[in-house]
Amino acid sequence: MDVEQLCRDHGAGEVVVARDLAEVDGRKVATQFDAAIVDLMLGGTSTLEFAAGLRETGVPFVFASGYSDADEIKASFPGVKLVTKPYSGKDLVEAVAQAYGRGSPG
Repeated sequence: MDVEQLCRDHGAGEVVVARDLAEVDGRKVATQFDAAIVDLMLGGTSTLEFAAGLRETGVPFVFASGYSDADEIKASFPGVKLVTKPYSGKDLVEAVAQAYGRGSPG
């Protein structure tokens, strides 16, 4: 599934795909993006510290990953949705909408 195209199909203006944490300036994310979809592992590196930074700056986000340690996510990020691979486009779009405050919990 092409997540970038899925986001565009659902109204996203600018979509940035990072394949490594080094490509992402965490300080700029809060001012440049409305929401984020975060894989638990990016370029072989855990993204939990990056996700904690998103939470601190108030950027709504969801985890979308094949590495699904749901207990760790629930404990460390209560209220943050984990969409596990393989997921449908509908599941991902609904999770992002809920995180952004535009969807109803389901």
